[in-house]
Amino acid sequence: MVDTLAELLPQTYPQFKDRPLTLVPFGEGLIHQTYLVRQGEKQWILQGFNETVFTYPQRIEHNLALLSERVRLRPLPFTLPLPLSNGLGKGLTHIEGKKYRLFEFVEGKTLQGISSPAQARMAAQAYGTFASWAQELPVEAFQETIPNFHRLDLRFARLQEVASTSSKLSEEVERLLHLYLKQAPLVTWYTEQLPILPQRVTHNDTKINNLIFSSDLKQVAAVVDLDTLMGGYLLYDLGDLVRTVACSLPETSTQWPLVRALPEVVKALILGYWEGLSGAITPQETASLPYAGEVMTLIMGLRFLTDYLEGNVYYRVTYEDQNLHRAKNQMALLHSLQSQREHFQHTIEKLSPRVR
Repeated sequence: MVDTLAELLPQTYPQFKDRPLTLVPFGEGLIHQTYLVRQGEKQWILQGFNETVFTYPQRIEHNLALLSERVRLRPLPFTLPLPLSNGLGKGLTHIEGKKYRLFEFVEGKTLQGISSPAQARMAAQAYGTFASWAQELPVEAFQETIPNFHRLDLRFARLQEVASTSSKLSEEVERLLHLYLKQAPLVTWYTEQLPILPQRVTHNDTKINNLIFSSDLKQVAAVVDLDTLMGGYLLYDLGDLVRTVACSLPETSTQWPLVRALPEVVKALILGYWEGLSGAITPQETASLPYAGEVMTLIMGLRFLTDYLEGNVYYRVTYEDQNLHRAKNQMALLHSLQSQREHFQHTIEKLSPRVR
């Protein structure tokens, strides 16, 4: 397939017609198939578009076109890599029955985890800067690329529905299911926030590896993977950072007694995100931030457990009980976050007395 792509790309992208191309697999992404394209000294990123996860590619194209216009009028201090147009002026290219997108290559380093709270702060600051910059985008014009992606209440209801129709559950599963159903108060809190929190254009997938750092790791060079860009809430983006960056162990770890939220990293994420926002936050949003990590951790735990009960149909697993174990991992993290909620609230109160 790589050789076929190298031969067919010049038919679609005129800039490739002069010299032969080489393609090699690139990165560690789990959603899109990605290649590094080389032509002499020049480099690009070619991404195979995953229509199983993103079933509305036209919505993504629509949203990125709106984003492109905003970038043109008001650039950011870092790059937002957007699909390059092919010879037909389109961002999506059809080759051998599959869809692909081409991006400019951004020089730098991608991290899979942090080595210091300072890196966490830098990452959060970049995402906060993006949120501040995006506040002037017309959120009503952006389309849902994954419907109800972060709707905690719907994820909770879905687990209840699946559990009620499942055949006899093991004692281990029953215990874990009980722990998740006991999170109903957090779900109620979340639904009470929806009418009072302003909806914004948010990234919605704020992993550390969706940033490209400069080669010296002193600044963020680019924010990538913009396919989940759509209407959301600030707590989604800060919460996903907390869930993925501030945990003592990755979500695949089965050492559940050792899974906990690292308070110094959570504090660094809060401070960085606040700095990036530069005051572009309402009192209601500020008051919601201590719950951000809890909300996103509960969402992922619900999704893992639901997928396990449905037969592992969504998340890739390497053994049968992996989604069950991921759900146990997330519950351990959630309990740790909830035990430290007052500490996180105090951190935010010192930043903004309005939340007292």
